[in-house]
Amino acid sequence: MKQLFIALLAIAFVPFMSTAAKYEEGTHYSVIPGKGTAKPELREYFSYYCPACRRFESVLPDLKKTLPQGVPLTKTHVDFMGATAAENQFLLSKGLLLAERAGIAKEYNNKTFAYLQTERKQVNGIADVRKLFIAAGGDGAQFDKGIKSFAVVSQAKRNKKIQDKLSQGRYVKSVPTFVVNGKYAINSKALDQKNFVEDYKNIISYLLTLK
Repeated sequence: MKQLFIALLAIAFVPFMSTAAKYEEGTHYSVIPGKGTAKPELREYFSYYCPACRRFESVLPDLKKTLPQGVPLTKTHVDFMGATAAENQFLLSKGLLLAERAGIAKEYNNKTFAYLQTERKQVNGIADVRKLFIAAGGDGAQFDKGIKSFAVVSQAKRNKKIQDKLSQGRYVKSVPTFVVNGKYAINSKALDQKNFVEDYKNIISYLLTLK
């Protein structure tokens, strides 16, 4: 009986061990110096100006299903794209944070991607972000108050500080980039391009097991 138990245990560990063996530090992912997040998370660094990020929106629900219960997939909008001034990109970041609080993040994402990439319009200041927020189903008065609130402004600044650190360290060199637990930046170019989504799900699951 003991030998049977050991054999079954070995079989159960084969898939995980083979998955772990597939992914190498420095090739498939980079380790970010310092402490990771206090709780497990998957974070996407993205931009509304990025066509690949827009296409990746359809993959996100599949990635979410891979995550253990209680592990969130969080989006952080970057401000280093060359399409417009960093200030305007930062306004979009604040708009997303407010949309998340208002429960209209999905609608805000869709409207903003379409505004910039389909309609080919530009965001030139806070008035344009306000229009996007309202078009997504938000309230103008809620935007006017929330966009200047301590909670939104402080979170946006914290996100930017982390983004700048990752960008300067070349951990987030392009978008979309996914970071697990604030510690492991995935190199999507090294993944299996023929089974891209499955490989992405597998490496996320693997990195969530690391300390």
